Amino acid sequence: MSAGILVGTAVVYSRIPSITKHYMEKLQGELTGVMADMVPAKIDDVMPELPTSTGPAVELPKSPF
Repeated sequence: MSAGILVGTAVVYSRIPSITKHYMEKLQGELTGVMADMVPAKIDDVMPELPTSTGPAVELPKSPF
């Protein structure tokens, strides 16, 4: 019985990295989809309209030297 518990623990412990990697990839895929859907709408709300014309040139300050 002790040997079975020891072997079972070793098998589960050795598979933790692959299980973790699987769930992290799944989570990353879901987050990427959510962010891709959310970002364009937020950018459109924040961005001001682009100007259609420009104003006069701005003078540089005169050097005191």
